[in-house]
Parts: sequence; structure tokens; C-alpha cells
Amino acid sequence: MAYNLKEEMNKPERFHAGHRLCAGCGAGIVCRAMMRAVDPKDKAVICNATGCLEVSSFQYPYTAWEDSYIHTAFENASATASGVDAAYNVMRRRGRIDPETKFKILAIGGDGGTYDIGFQSLSGALERGHDFTYFCYDNNAYMNTGTQRSSATPRFASATTTPAGAESVGKKQVQKDLTQIVVSHGSPYVAQTTLFGTMKDFHEKARRAIYTEGPTFVNVLTPCPRGWQYPAEDLIEICKAAIDTCVWPLYEVVEGEYRLTYEPKKKLPVEEFMKRQGRFAHCFKSGNEWTIEAAQEYVDRKWEELLEKCS
Repeated sequence: MAYNLKEEMNKPERFHAGHRLCAGCGAGIVCRAMMRAVDPKDKAVICNATGCLEVSSFQYPYTAWEDSYIHTAFENASATASGVDAAYNVMRRRGRIDPETKFKILAIGGDGGTYDIGFQSLSGALERGHDFTYFCYDNNAYMNTGTQRSSATPRFASATTTPAGAESVGKKQVQKDLTQIVVSHGSPYVAQTTLFGTMKDFHEKARRAIYTEGPTFVNVLTPCPRGWQYPAEDLIEICKAAIDTCVWPLYEVVEGEYRLTYEPKKKLPVEEFMKRQGRFAHCFKSGNEWTIEAAQEYVDRKWEELLEKCS
């Protein structure tokens, strides 16, 4: 379904203001847009892994969610969604659910609860073929507990457990390419997106994922002002820099077919993304120029690999 801004703004809210997410955090925008992608006549069940989003959007007895919401442990949002899917199928067979009413099962977690701690249950749910959509709000670290590095943290980023200093240039390893790992599970729909410019790219991918039968996945780059160390008002500029430098390419994989959904008219150097964030400030000090060169080499290689797949 094509994105129509006027229609989207007229939809009733299903993720409300009043949550306690930080100013400049993209996670609330992810949730609001995710719920707008669900048809108003359909119901939803949200399975939320422990993390920033959970502690900020659901403080009993208050909630920002209009739909049914389950707070799960850090590691098992996908397992919980699997159970919801199984229960829904049993209740439908027994006639306890109106067959005309659609229930969309959505799991959501940060990169800590998706790339790392929750990966086992995600992989299992994908392999079993449950009908649900997983949204990862990837903010590149364990932000809820103090910005510890995760496997989604980029190489050279400074985090509390990989601090930059006289003997260190931040995290040593490149980030895990989880989107590609999910593709290898045979998921019918996998997408990578972010919150840039308009919500068109996000909305269309979220909609396709939610209304594609089977286990689907949407990976959303979601900047964190505290962990990335940027001014709260620069959220959209940070996202735009990520896609224009090809640090975070926008693409989708439909039944194994790769489709590039955004290609910058002029691919910018990776330093245009890095220089906006305090977590990379040490890379611009004398003697550390090689880190920017290494980051550029990695981004160029991954971009060329993606273009090859899309061609």
C-alpha cells in the first residue's frame, strides 16, 4: 500500500505520547509508525523485550500502548510471540475468536535483545515459521543499562565497555550483519530501514512485513542521543547521514530477491556520519586517521556486496 501522509495522520493513535523515552530518541517514532502500519480494523499483540522501550512505555499501571502488550524477558520476545501465534491458532480452530477479526503479532526489541541475548529465540521462531513480525530498534548498544557495547555497535565506537583512550580506539570488531543472517533463515520478507526525511520507506516496509504471512523482520536504525552523543534535535540528520554514506543501506529482500529502496545521488564519505557523534570523536584526533580509512573500506566493501545482490 502506497504511503499517504494525510491518511496516516488521520489514523487513531495506537502508541501514545506521555512515555518516558529520552528527547531525541527514535524508538518512540518507530513504535508510533509501526502501529500506524497496522490496519485500524485489525487488532495487534505486542511482545516487547526488556530494554529502553519497555521501561519507558509501560510503567504499571500506566501504558503508552493501545493494543494488547506483553513485557517479556530480555531474551525471549520471539519465543513469546511464537506462543501467542500458537495460542491464536488454537483459539481460532475452537471458534473462540471471530474469524473475521485479524490479529497481527508484533515482537519488538533493541539490538541487545535482538542481535545478542534474544538471537536464539529469534532464530528458533524464524526456523519454525511462526506468523509474526519482529521489529528491531537498533541503537547500536545496550543503552538502557549505560551504553555497553553490543554486537551491533560499529567498529571504533566508544562505549562504556569499549572506551576510547590512550591504548584504545573503541570497539575492535565490526558490527554483526543481522539483516543478512535473518535472510539466510529463509524469511519471506526482510527489510532494513530508518527514520529519515519522511516515513514513507519505513511505513511501506512495515506494512509489507506485517501483512506478509510467515516470520518477517524489519531492522530499523534508531539513533540514541545519549549513547551516540549528538544533540537531540539532530535525529533526522543523523539518519540521513547514515544512508547517504551507505553506513546503513536501505533495502528489502522479498522471497530471496534483493531490492535496493534508496541509493544516494552522491555517496558521501563515512566521516560525514562519524563526525556528528561524540562516540567517534577520538577517530578525528591526530594519529587515528587510519580508523576513518578502515571504516570507509568496510562500508565500501559491504555496499558493493549489496549492489551485487540487488543487481
